[in-house]
Amino acid sequence: MQTSTEPHNAILVEKTPLETYVPPAKPSLIGLSRSELADRLGEIGVAPAQRKMRVQQLWHWMYFRGAQSFDEMSSISKGIRAELAQHFTVDRPEVVAEQISNDGTRKWLLRLPSGDNVEKAHEVECVYIPETDRGTLCVSSQVGCTLNCSFCHTGTQRLVRNLTAGEIVGQIMVARDRLNDWADREDGTRRVTNIVMMGMGEPLYNFDAVRDALLIVGDNEGIGISRRRITLSTSGVVPNIVRAGEEIGVMLAISLHAVRDELRNELVPLNRKYPIKELLQACRDYPGASNARRITFEYVMLKGVNDSLDDAKLLVKMLKGIPAKINLIPFNPWPGTAYECSDWDQIEKFSEYIFNAGYSSPVRTPRGRDILAACGQLKSETEKLSARERQALRAMAMTD
Repeated sequence: MQTSTEPHNAILVEKTPLETYVPPAKPSLIGLSRSELADRLGEIGVAPAQRKMRVQQLWHWMYFRGAQSFDEMSSISKGIRAELAQHFTVDRPEVVAEQISNDGTRKWLLRLPSGDNVEKAHEVECVYIPETDRGTLCVSSQVGCTLNCSFCHTGTQRLVRNLTAGEIVGQIMVARDRLNDWADREDGTRRVTNIVMMGMGEPLYNFDAVRDALLIVGDNEGIGISRRRITLSTSGVVPNIVRAGEEIGVMLAISLHAVRDELRNELVPLNRKYPIKELLQACRDYPGASNARRITFEYVMLKGVNDSLDDAKLLVKMLKGIPAKINLIPFNPWPGTAYECSDWDQIEKFSEYIFNAGYSSPVRTPRGRDILAACGQLKSETEKLSARERQALRAMAMTD
């Protein structure tokens, strides 16, 4: 495994996953672009003149209708469906377990096979947060994480591998499957209206797969979630921030959490490579940023660590000139953490100062804390389970 060693006794920031994805013998078509689908059709003998039409049919059935098998694709000839089924699938990640919080938040543990070796399968988590006017799905981009942020439960895992575009898109498709949220819903509404790349992993360290997945998610002829309803959150991989604006064009969120490099070096070790000044310049350069498309700065409230009024004043000063809003996140505890959540009175004082300075400063309502689904709590607990316990969890998920 390659690492990057920073000066001044900085910790190691892992960049290379321990494993690479190994496709199964019959790979899923989920996550392929239209041109890649055309190539797959060519491999099974579909004539060039027919490929564009067949690609559109596949796209419609997979991403608009949510078909889970080729047999459902009635507008495609039986012969082509049979050929497709012989070589490919439209499989999504497997639901190993589903937990539902007292507040309605749902967390799914999803199994990701590697090749045809069950022992090499890994799991990630994604979370659905229902609200009155929206339904937000928090999606993972990696198995584990590379950043080791000290306040984050997910950061205590090692980075195992990057997800493929299909595994990222597949999380949204699983959510729609479980919520009965495809095109044939009787009332015509959507339960999943917003996507946030804020789950396990650092999206900008898996740039190509995240880009390809989000372009599929935002495609109006398929899943059709507006890019203004898709938010990519990064801890500050500076070289890929402007690139994300140019190639993906979604909303940007910065996992900031501190206003001084000394403290951010501890909370977000990536800061040792890309300090605050460089990060904020990348935000100023982000394509499309405006008052209508503000950058969100996420700031977890840690008692006695980063929650003073001096911190609030410096935060306002450093964001001058950036179209921004500040999302204050009460710290969500997890087993073994050394941090505490700021007192509510202090959070309100912090928020009030920022608001009076002209910035929106909502305090995020903690959701799913009882099932460890809140911000910073995601971690695959099944790593500790026996094979029998895993099998029991999968059986329970299948009967829901």
